[in-house]
Amino acid sequence: MEGRVQVKSWQLSTVVLTAVMALGGCSDKNEVGDVSLGLFTTKDIKLEMLSDPKIEGVTCYISHIKADLDLADPSDMSIACRQTGPITLQMLQGIDRSKSGEVIFSTSKSVLFKSLKVRRIYDEANRTLLYVSYSTKESNGSPKHSLSAVPLWGNPVWEQLEQQKREVQSKN
Repeated sequence: MEGRVQVKSWQLSTVVLTAVMALGGCSDKNEVGDVSLGLFTTKDIKLEMLSDPKIEGVTCYISHIKADLDLADPSDMSIACRQTGPITLQMLQGIDRSKSGEVIFSTSKSVLFKSLKVRRIYDEANRTLLYVSYSTKESNGSPKHSLSAVPLWGNPVWEQLEQQKREVQSKN
């Protein structure tokens, strides 16, 4: 009986290992870079591109650890967002303007129910788009997070927003 349990355990391990390796080999269409952390590690720094689905003129780049076959904490990440195309008043009118903003990206980061999310928040007073990336699970007492800002200064939409503000003030 003990021999059968060992064989089944070995078979299960083989199936799981094969599945993980097959999934790990799949290329992500958003991946723009892959930095190996060394010959004797299963951890890599993945660089991914994310286009804002409502603000097409903004592209974010996220770097995060991918640890195949490792139960290491994959929460460490950073984000940098830049204007890479036009931003229109119509785009801005279609976004959530609440203080909590809206999630524009979410992906699972581990088998332990940890997710990486990116949330867009509009700072109306400063006419700036804020992008915060964060982990949904705590690590060392706090969820990991990172922030990037895309100011609208110098963009044609800045003047359109200024004109809207003047029109509202003249009505009051």
